[in-house]
Amino acid sequence: MHKFWLKTLPLLIVLIFLFPSSVGLAQESSHAGPVYIVQEGDSLWEIALRFHVSQEELARANGIVNADQISIGMSLIIPGLEGIQGILTTHPVEYGENLQSLSLHYKISPLELRRLNHITSPDELYAGYSLIVPQEGISTNFGKRTSLSSGQSLMELSIVGNTDPWTLLIMNEKNNSLSVLPGEVVHAPGEEDSRSDALPINIHSVDITGLIQGETSEIQVVGDSEPSLSGSLFEHSLNFIPSANDLQTALQGVHAMAEPGLYPLTLQVNPQITPENEYSQMVLVQAGDFPYDRSLPVDPATLDPETNRTENELWSSLSSPVSPEKIWSGIFSLPVDPVFADCYSSRFGNRRSYNGGEYLYYHTGLDFCGQVGDPIYAAAAGTVVFADSMTVRGKATMIDHGWGVYTAYMHQSEILVTVGEYVEKGQLIGLVGNTGRVEGPHLHFEVIVGGTQVDPLVWLNQEFP
Repeated sequence: MHKFWLKTLPLLIVLIFLFPSSVGLAQESSHAGPVYIVQEGDSLWEIALRFHVSQEELARANGIVNADQISIGMSLIIPGLEGIQGILTTHPVEYGENLQSLSLHYKISPLELRRLNHITSPDELYAGYSLIVPQEGISTNFGKRTSLSSGQSLMELSIVGNTDPWTLLIMNEKNNSLSVLPGEVVHAPGEEDSRSDALPINIHSVDITGLIQGETSEIQVVGDSEPSLSGSLFEHSLNFIPSANDLQTALQGVHAMAEPGLYPLTLQVNPQITPENEYSQMVLVQAGDFPYDRSLPVDPATLDPETNRTENELWSSLSSPVSPEKIWSGIFSLPVDPVFADCYSSRFGNRRSYNGGEYLYYHTGLDFCGQVGDPIYAAAAGTVVFADSMTVRGKATMIDHGWGVYTAYMHQSEILVTVGEYVEKGQLIGLVGNTGRVEGPHLHFEVIVGGTQVDPLVWLNQEFP
């Protein structure tokens, strides 16, 4: 018996390696499909969010019972992508990237990108979207960036670029010349360029910050020799102001009651000369965090719809002009004595109700504590554009600081400046009061950017631009 096992043991070992158990086969097949390699700082929830699957689906596909089980370097199967193999990663889409440009960058067809990301509409590819892409498909050289002018054919463009239409079609993964549109970025043989975005060729980069309810959005564009720029966001025209190093900046307030979600940001380059040089892409506006104030008892006369409409129209017209000169510098200073620096009776954006009514309003400014007669100071240098009494705002002052940025000071007991007067930062301009729609004495301080009220606390703590 002992000799029998000695003779058959080598044969059994060979058979085990040649024919693995059915459990091993099942385990091997369960790992078929695309995988993601866990990186430092990843959590199961964040990975699921990035790959547009639920945490439960991701855990089930990988046999994970405890979400804390994942570790750096671990391979996770991504469910719902049957037929796709390889290692996947995610790419945060930047403004200026579309399906065509990303297809060139990651060497994957637009159709496959759509399928990989379950994209049904180009609008879904907003700036900041977490795009699933193959890890190994990154290119670094896309040739020279050019574009078709209105009335120009692909043949004419190829002659100018010392190439031929077929090369252009291949480089840009196009089926025919009719699929190349005027103004569209075309990559041609020539100098090396690592950019694959679809921005007009005059624009090098676009940086966008502050897309949150009640915040100040800042759009910075770098282009060739300061091209003439215009654009729109939230149905507001963007006013770009040139500065050093071919940089142009536009500031635009995000309304505190704007619905969180996607909005088009449109840029036009030299619209008077080349109207086809326009680019538009969705950007994501995130929700702010605004509590509900208790219902405030106020004089019913200050709630009259016609009075409010008239005042709001006047306020809007006063804060609409955009001066090309930036008058302010640095962070805005406190409009009250430092003793009230952290004393607010109500913050910006708080949802409001008056006299027990519905919460149809929001607080358009920051209320500083104070008593009648306390000093009010200009938060920044500028020119006074309004200094008078109103029913709702009481005795009020508005100052223009340039670039479409204004500050306003309301409910004063006394106004100490006049329209047209230039004021310095920190100059005494009025006294705290109890006029207009108020429950008690305080200073209502507003910052208005691009015709929209924004959170003043941000301007008191952050420099723009």
